[in-house]
Amino acid sequence: MSNDNAVLARNTEKAPKQALASQTVAFSHYNNLSAQLPIDPASGKLVTGGVKEQAEQCFKNIEAIVNSIDHVMSDIVRVTLFVKDIKDVDAVDEVYQTFFPTYLPSRTVVAVDALPMGALVQVEALVSNGEGTIPNAPQAGDLIKLTNNTLNAPTSPLSTQTVSFSHYNNLSAQLPIDPKTGRLVVGCVKQQTRQCLKNIKAILESIDVPFDDIVKVTIFLKDLSHTEAVNKVYSTFFPDSAIARTVAYVPARTVVAVADLPMGAAVQIEVVVSHGDGTPPQAIEDRHGLIIEANNTEKAPKDALATQTVAFSHYNHISAQLPIDATTGKLVAGGAKEQAAQCLAHIKAIVESVDHVMEDVVKVNIFLKNIADIDAVDEAYATFFPTGTPARRIVGVSELPQGALIQIDAIVGNAEGTPPIV
Repeated sequence: MSNDNAVLARNTEKAPKQALASQTVAFSHYNNLSAQLPIDPASGKLVTGGVKEQAEQCFKNIEAIVNSIDHVMSDIVRVTLFVKDIKDVDAVDEVYQTFFPTYLPSRTVVAVDALPMGALVQVEALVSNGEGTIPNAPQAGDLIKLTNNTLNAPTSPLSTQTVSFSHYNNLSAQLPIDPKTGRLVVGCVKQQTRQCLKNIKAILESIDVPFDDIVKVTIFLKDLSHTEAVNKVYSTFFPDSAIARTVAYVPARTVVAVADLPMGAAVQIEVVVSHGDGTPPQAIEDRHGLIIEANNTEKAPKDALATQTVAFSHYNHISAQLPIDATTGKLVAGGAKEQAAQCLAHIKAIVESVDHVMEDVVKVNIFLKNIADIDAVDEAYATFFPTGTPARRIVGVSELPQGALIQIDAIVGNAEGTPPIV
């Protein structure tokens, strides 16, 4: 890591600790929190009660972490709620509103097949970091969060469509809702995918940001067999501009099979978007004309619809990696441990291809076919992250591409940032 920026991992006794993950990892102007389970930090066990009590404990853990780094809950820019049963969202929302009574972050809600320790809910947060992490250097000051909603996309009383902070826009996951009717669009998964992407485009147009400024896409699908249909629509939106088509730019991407989605939707799409103008009071020279740097290496599997890593400002976003041998295109032999090692080896190859190291990784997201494989995965994981620095999220999913047992994506610090257009 260069002297310009430093990965800052922190833990507090007031929230549950993990052997292989930090509670929060700050880099530049964001704090990346590990997903929080409803664990009582004193006992290390799940709290008693139903989903409402569990949700409250998740948020208490997040609040304890946020407070321990001298921040407040209104510094959260995005919340992701993972529930075991989509019907529990209403109960979770009752708790949610007590922690966000006025300010509303952007938000994603999905039901997954399993959560660690048999939990009913898990909550993840991304927190702004106005002071930054550049040692012994003046910071940009108290950066302002910019929140925005447009009537050209679905609105929600529990979330903001987009929250900008520093050099990123974090959008709420978009369902295939017609903003005029507030209902799901009629039709198959293709029509639903198109509506999700149209909603995203409308939000970006409302803040004067081009569609090709998207750096990472996460697609949540109820049925993984619909991937090809989704991809047909997806490829009509990316690339979006003549410049992007010239260089064949596509964002980093993760596709996740989920147990259920709000309103019974077949698909939901979340995006992270670059924000070249930054948010005030960043100095003009620090916030204009930054470029997106997309990169692929032959040492990891390639995908025509995704770039392996997309860097913007002080972050690299890594596409989800499957346990595929890059030379054969087939799954590696072995179980969850061997497959996890292959996924992480791909991430390592991608990270090194852009002149970074695994110590620069700030967040890891793990998707498991069988949640009981966590221990086996951790054996492989510990060899790549012996200090357990990155923040981490683990969820159980019903299915993965090619019948894989595991899929992993990551966020990496980019100390040098990306240069401005010359």
